[in-house]
Amino acid sequence: MNPTVQALRNKFQGAIGRAAVSCGDTIVYVKAANLSEVMVFLKEGPDQEYNYLVDITAVEYRDPERPLEMVYELFSLARRAQLRVKVELDKSEELVVDSLVPLWNGANWLEREVYDMFGVRFAGHPDLRRILMWETYAEGHPLRKDFPLRGRFSRAEQVRQALNANPEAHYSMEEISIAEAYHEIPAEMRERLARGERGKIAEPENS
Repeated sequence: MNPTVQALRNKFQGAIGRAAVSCGDTIVYVKAANLSEVMVFLKEGPDQEYNYLVDITAVEYRDPERPLEMVYELFSLARRAQLRVKVELDKSEELVVDSLVPLWNGANWLEREVYDMFGVRFAGHPDLRRILMWETYAEGHPLRKDFPLRGRFSRAEQVRQALNANPEAHYSMEEISIAEAYHEIPAEMRERLARGERGKIAEPENS
């Protein structure tokens, strides 16, 4: 096991939970309330130097009683050492952890993706908003286990909402042309979209 685990136990004691090795990777659990100070130690502490934040993601298991897990993949370029830090979040409570943007600017978009897909909020994030789905997306967080496979709204309703909001922002002319609601689009809007596509995509027959 990576010796960093013992260094964490010595410094933070009860804030450090179980640890394991899986496929050669060391995994250590940290309490959410201590995440920021633990990460500062891992990045700046003596003999640690985990200066590369590889990834941030989340995992939700099918067991409804099992916590949602935040996953942080760290790497020390100088020591060529890997460490995976996990934080468990109780799904019966608000899903919130501290943002790591003050430590690693690269955490910015990674945290926005987790917020968008899982609904986890990052306290102190400078610009926490959706990054994959559009800002007016109203169906929830697509990677949560309670999210329906085909979404919460029918395809026709999804198209209708997007068209009412601003179709140019969400769909190409090609996508709109094959949608069920295409013939409901005002002629002026269809012409505007077609011009935006610079004539690359023709309107469907019998339009």
